[in-house]
Order: sequence, then C-alpha cells, then structure tokens
Amino acid sequence: MEHTEKLTRYTANFVDELARSGLTDVVISPGSRSTPLAMTMTEYPDMNQWIVIDERSAAFFALGMAKKKQRAVALVCTSGTAAANYFPAIVEAFYSRVPLLVLTADRPHELRDVGAPQSIGQIKLYGEYAKWFHEMALPEADDSMLTYARNKASRATHTANEGNPGPVHLNFPFREPLIPDFSLERLWGERNERSFYAAVDGKRRLDREQLDKLSRRLRSLQKGLIVCGPQTDKEFADAVTDFAAKWQLPVLADPLSQVRAGHHNKDVLIESYDAILRSEAIRKQLKPDFIIRFGAMPVSKAYLFYVKEHSDIPQFVVENTAGYREPSGNQTEWIYADATQLCHDLASQFAAGNDESEWLNTWQKMNQTTKNHLLSSDDMDAITEGEAIRSLMEVIPDESSIYVGNSMAVRDLDTFFMSTYKSVDVLANRGANGIDGMLSSGLGASAAGKPVTLVLGDLSFFHDMNGLLAAKHYGLNITILVVNNNGGGIFSFLPQANQTQHFETLFGTPLDIDFHQAVSMYGGSYQQPAVVSELKQALKESYQYDGLSVIEVKTDRTANMEWHRGKWRDIEKALLQGKE
Repeated sequence: MEHTEKLTRYTANFVDELARSGLTDVVISPGSRSTPLAMTMTEYPDMNQWIVIDERSAAFFALGMAKKKQRAVALVCTSGTAAANYFPAIVEAFYSRVPLLVLTADRPHELRDVGAPQSIGQIKLYGEYAKWFHEMALPEADDSMLTYARNKASRATHTANEGNPGPVHLNFPFREPLIPDFSLERLWGERNERSFYAAVDGKRRLDREQLDKLSRRLRSLQKGLIVCGPQTDKEFADAVTDFAAKWQLPVLADPLSQVRAGHHNKDVLIESYDAILRSEAIRKQLKPDFIIRFGAMPVSKAYLFYVKEHSDIPQFVVENTAGYREPSGNQTEWIYADATQLCHDLASQFAAGNDESEWLNTWQKMNQTTKNHLLSSDDMDAITEGEAIRSLMEVIPDESSIYVGNSMAVRDLDTFFMSTYKSVDVLANRGANGIDGMLSSGLGASAAGKPVTLVLGDLSFFHDMNGLLAAKHYGLNITILVVNNNGGGIFSFLPQANQTQHFETLFGTPLDIDFHQAVSMYGGSYQQPAVVSELKQALKESYQYDGLSVIEVKTDRTANMEWHRGKWRDIEKALLQGKE
C-alpha cells in the first residue's frame, strides 16, 4: 500500500470516529503540514468547518463556540508557532472547564531537532493545561492501526467532555506528500452509529445518610446564605431558588450564574450583593451562620472580603464532579455532587411551618434599597458605564446571550444587571480572567446561531481586532457594545491610580484609536450614540441588522470612577440608616 493511501485511510478513520463520538464543529487555521487533517475534515459530510486564519483568534473562536454549545469543538493547525498561538485560549479553557480538542500537525520524527523549518518541541506543549496529551503514531492503514486511530479519536472526544471538561491535545506527525486521495473506496471505513468508546456519564448524588447528615447540620444553623457563582447548567436556577424559598435563605447570584434571568422564582434573589457588601460595616452586620456555594468563586471582590472577614463560619462548596476552587483560603467542606440534584434533594428536606424569615427579609430590604440607588440617575440622558448596561438589559432580545469582557465590563454587569424574566445566557472568559481573544470568543458563540451581544472595553476590542475577520467571512450576526474610556478603566479603582507620574503610561494606556475605521474594514455597521435614548435606539437597530454591528460608547475614566464611588457612598449611607 502506498504512502498516500495509508495517510488517507488513517486520517479518514480518525475523522469519522470524531463525528461518531459527537463532534460537529472544527475550527481550522490554514497551513501546510496540517493538510491531511484540514482537507479530510472539510471533505467529511457531517462536520461544520470554520476557517480562521489567525491562530490565537481561531482558538478563542472555538472556545466561545464550545462554551455556548457546551460540547467539544476541534482545533486544527500546522506545526511550529501556530500551535503556540493556541496557548492563551487553551489556558482559559482549562480553568473555565471548556472542552476543546486540539489537533496539531507536526514534522515527522526525523525532522525534529535538526534545524528543519517550522519545527518546535510540540510534545506536551500545553503542559498541565491539557487534560490528556497523546503523540499520534505515524499513519498506517492495516486494521490494527485504523482501530488505533478510532480508539484515540473517541477517547480524546470523551475525555474533553467528561467530568470537568477541558482541552485535550493530540499531536500528529505527518510525512510528505500530504494531500489525501478522496477517490478511495470505503474512504470512511466501516461506518455505523456506535462510537468506539460509548460512555454513559452518570451524575454524582449524596446517598440518604449523607443527605440527612448535611440537612441536620444546616438546620442547626439559623442564618444561612446560598451563593451562586459562574456556572452553565440551565436547570440549576429553578432548583436553587426552590431550595432557597423553602429554606428561607437569600441567594447571592453572580451575573454568570444563569440565575438572574429566566422564568424561575426570584423572590429570594439578591442581585445587588456586590454593592451591599462594599461597606465594611454592613459586612459585619450581615454575618451568616453558614455559606453554601455553587459554581466558581463570584466576580465580586466585595464578596471575597466578606468571606475572608467571616472565616470562622462553616463554608460548603459544591462541585459537580471534582475540583478545588476556593481562593479565600478559608477552611471549607467540599460536597462532590451534581448541584441541581443536590438542590432538589435539600428542597425535599423542607419541614412545613418553617417561618424563620427575618434573615431573608433583611437581605431583601437591603437589596431593594440598593437597587433603588443603582437605578436612579441624576442626568437621565447621560451615558455612564452603568447606564450602558442598564440600557442594554432593557432592550436585549429574549432568547439571546451576553458575552461579557473582563475588567470593568463584567463588574458593571455584576452591578447593573438586575433580575429579568427574559431568557438570557451570560458567558465570559473567567477562567484566567484575561482580556485577550474576547472578540473571537463572542463571535464563536454567535456561530451557534442564537443572537449574541458582546460587551467589552476598548482595550479588549483592540487586543483582538483580527477576530473581526470571522464576522465578515461568515456573515455572523453579533452586536458588539464597546465601552470606550480610552484605556484601562479598572486601574482607576486600584492603588496604582495614586502613582500619577507613571499611571497613564503603565496603567491608563490610552489608545486614541478611531474604531470606526476598523469596523468599516471588516464590513460592519458602526454607531456612536451620545445620549441614552440614542444608545437604546442603536441597540434595537443592531438586533435587526444582519451581520456585524458595533456600537461604541465613549466615557471618561475619572468621571466613571467618581460616579461609581458616589453610588457606593450613597448606598452605604442609606443601608446604615435603614432608609429606602
């Protein structure tokens, strides 16, 4: 059998097995050494191919798509630094538990470490950030090697998706010639519906004795607190709010918890806890008897202070399968069980006649007072960074998604995203908390087919402008709201702001860029509203526009800082005085 037939059958069986194992999408960064994988995946009839030239953008595009679809997406690139450019997104995927299947082409072994071009050390390139790494064998086409190819394809897909999802890396050494022969008979091998590794992934659940012990423990403590951090389970909101309502416990819901939006009961929801807990005096007043947290640590730094200041109280952290996410360093009791099922089980432990609601009422009154202050405006038509979020939440379509950037964007969403009955998913790259790749991540999510609004700052927009090519190439529908404070606005809230001699150069980093020209280059629609009424209208129009729509809001960093701090002072004063 000639080399080309061996190459073709080996690669085709691998690709066919990926599809059998549930993979539907691959993001390809064009190159030469990856020709066998790229061409075979493009030839395959049941796989969506997305061509993204810039590797860093490609990896974040795949990340956003996988996050939205909640299943693995494949990445394909050539050898050399192409694979290294995937690294930031792979780090993010690892920490935010997003399944990626990274398929890097490589030089064959005889061309490694001899000065051959585009040859770098790709063995375990991503280190601890890959759940599993495997160096694939050189292509052969006897039955045992075709079985081997299917084995690795199925195992890789399953490993990326199972447990805490994450990136898996397979490295493919290919010899030339690289072009497959798609005229071969039975190209895709022995095709059937069953994958090589057919896995049933069950959910963890406390047994009756464990549940009774936990329930008794919690009932012995009066003032409990439920905290919902970033998570993506669509069934969780109903379960946790039902549990909280029956036990009369307040629910502190992070904007990425998927609990602030939807049709579930929100009477127990405390969405303004970040603003409430900014006061040290209030944090002391609101000391709980226990905290039970679902999901990752919330965005709110004020909540982190609150937890650290009450390190003596029992804290329970629920993880669906495994993991250790507790940056406060407090003594913690871990519960490894499916979060939604645990909420159902604890709700079933409810004892009729439970009327211990004073603790919940206190939180509810503070939440309403805080919301009244956050929603008030001295100048009803001036666009502040908070007003940009409020305007967005007023007009965003039902059944859509927000993809929010880091730094100030996610913190403003935390503060000004009030509960809504609209069905709105909220996504973000909070694994490594970076600002890179945000445009590509949002566009990857939009490729799933539902409306997406990407909210980010000017530095994040600048950092990934290459990503806009995917919007032009595929005609993706996305609204991008850029809050432009001409630099790193979050640093104005940090101690570095007091270092006036070096602040602008090292931290403020003003760009002074006209983004309109960049948007035009990629064929997008651009608007720059000056007042709130214009912003709302621009947003409404963007949701009717077919393609890339960018809305830029210009704010002032110093004024924004003073406006936020003014709000927090007023809230603290009102809460301490018990005023509405």
